[in-house]
Amino acid sequence: MRMHYGEFMPDMDFSAIAEWMNEQGLPDGPIVEVEPLKGGTQNLMYRFRRGGEAYVFRRPPMHLRAKSNEVLRREMRVLGALESTPVPAPRLIAGCADDSILGGAVFYLMEPIDGFNPATMLPALHAGDPAIRHQMGLNAATGIAALGAVDYEAAGLTDFGKPDGFLERQVGRWMSELESYNALDGYAGPQIPGLEKVAAWLEANRPADWQPGIMHGDCHLANLMFAYDGPALAAIVDWEMCTIGDPLLDLGWLLATWPGSDAIGVLAGSISLAGGLPSPAELVAHYAEHSDRDLSAIDWYAVLACFKLGIVLEGTHARACAGKAPVATGDFLHSLALGLFGRAQKLIGDTHVGLHH
Repeated sequence: MRMHYGEFMPDMDFSAIAEWMNEQGLPDGPIVEVEPLKGGTQNLMYRFRRGGEAYVFRRPPMHLRAKSNEVLRREMRVLGALESTPVPAPRLIAGCADDSILGGAVFYLMEPIDGFNPATMLPALHAGDPAIRHQMGLNAATGIAALGAVDYEAAGLTDFGKPDGFLERQVGRWMSELESYNALDGYAGPQIPGLEKVAAWLEANRPADWQPGIMHGDCHLANLMFAYDGPALAAIVDWEMCTIGDPLLDLGWLLATWPGSDAIGVLAGSISLAGGLPSPAELVAHYAEHSDRDLSAIDWYAVLACFKLGIVLEGTHARACAGKAPVATGDFLHSLALGLFGRAQKLIGDTHVGLHH
């Protein structure tokens, strides 16, 4: 529903945004047709028009967290770096890294994506044709492979992350995160079958060699947008977790969250219910066709993704136990965490018929 921005965004200073846009040499005129865009993050997005052009505006939440502005600065930097690459990503129009313009928040403008999120809806064309949905899945793997192929140093992102020791840090980093939840009153500690087994397996089977690259960090179907007229991947969105790490973890993340016979498919919403998607093995094979990375340890990356995302989701369960999040949400995410650890244990037990075979 389109409204005057003052009706639903009384704390936003659109006059300051308009003045800043003038300074960037962008088309002048009133800001009109403002509408909120729903997303799966705490950050706020609004679409509007000005001077005959359409924009998507993105800023941190109204109540800033400690790293809110830094996250947005990193997003705008990586989107700018990806502009001249084949990676399907939103095109950055202009970014404001100065938090004094908008009352303490940084922000940026990007081009609207002509596409849809398959987790929230499927157009009739896609809903009615399993061949299109199958190709959508393969195109997701192609897009992730394109990101992993970018030379991050040539793209100006040499100092964007800390790739040295990235894989070695993962298990300890996330076990510490899980341990930190114990400080929440009312949380009895993680009741996650297989936790220690999965952690030990990851440490014992960590790949010795890997190639650093740009990582999206939260690669699943709900963070992809597809074209309305076919299976093309329109954009990978929500870059707030991006860093320089091991891009194979993005493929592992896609595999960890891929719709299957268990409850994890709920993360993919509409397209999961429709079915017709390629198998995990097909995703890996398709990625391999578009990448020169060694996929012999892809099971390990899928297990790490299950482990990491499971611990992230358990955090909301812990906060719910402490009265800091809705109980129903906490219970639901705890069930998904258990499902992810279940997937991890199946992969550990079936490595002889793993995803790369």
